[in-house]
Amino acid sequence: MTARPILELRARIRRLIRDVFEARGFLEVDTPALSREVLPEAHIDPLAVFLAGESAARYLQASPEALMKRLLALGSGAIYQFAQSFRAGERGDRHDIEFCLLEWYQPEATLADVTPLLETLCTATLGTTGITTVTCTEAFGSLAGVDPLIASSDELERAVARHGIAAPACEDRDRWDRAFEILLGEVVQPQLGRGRPALLVGWPASQAAFARLDASGTARRFELFCEGVELANGWEEETGREELERRIAAANAVRLRSGREPLPVPARLVAAHGEAMPQGIGGALGFDRLVMLAGGGRTLRDVRCFHAEA
Repeated sequence: MTARPILELRARIRRLIRDVFEARGFLEVDTPALSREVLPEAHIDPLAVFLAGESAARYLQASPEALMKRLLALGSGAIYQFAQSFRAGERGDRHDIEFCLLEWYQPEATLADVTPLLETLCTATLGTTGITTVTCTEAFGSLAGVDPLIASSDELERAVARHGIAAPACEDRDRWDRAFEILLGEVVQPQLGRGRPALLVGWPASQAAFARLDASGTARRFELFCEGVELANGWEEETGREELERRIAAANAVRLRSGREPLPVPARLVAAHGEAMPQGIGGALGFDRLVMLAGGGRTLRDVRCFHAEA
């Protein structure tokens, strides 16, 4: 494929996405790609940049989440953007160190509002009809033979072994999450969204990231899959300041146990939480992956003119 058809495809998908969001009253915004703060996550490494004359690092953002949430606290209302995002060490058929994220935030929305939005997006861009909603209990039970909401570390690891997967060693306290993530990535995900997009909900608390927990302790998180490809994820946002600090500390603890450096606490993001931060939904969709599926590509290289080596 030459450059022009790729550029036309990407532009067409952007227009369709803009139509969906703007019809719902979202405002398109832009936030800096380079910031002094970054949201620490256990398994995502941002790219640090050191400017001449400065001793402290700035960071190319792994997603616009931290900066968009600061806009929410300032009264932005419903917002979305196409953000160039950066993650160290991510290369492959469906990954790159620089990529485009479609990210959105909708105050007062809940998981019930996510399904029709994502269904409309998938219909407009991929021509699909409907979305199948499935819980982690249902998906893991039918595809991996285990219920992660009640399973122990040993039970999850036995499920991993039954599928012939060799699990890497880790500290005891990380065994459960490691086994869950292996089953999700190697067993469950490849079978989701075949023929019709699937929305995976009802997540274990340890996989909450920055989602709020419901009364049963289940994370109000979602992931969207199409033809075995993870397209989007998000959650009903946890807006409490102390809880955000606790989860950042937990993410940094995992980083330390895996031999990676902890990341500085994003003080301005933490300060934006509390009363000023509205309840609502946040979501992120891999734009390049969506274009890959829309264009019938097998890898991101099929629908991009430039890659990490550019």
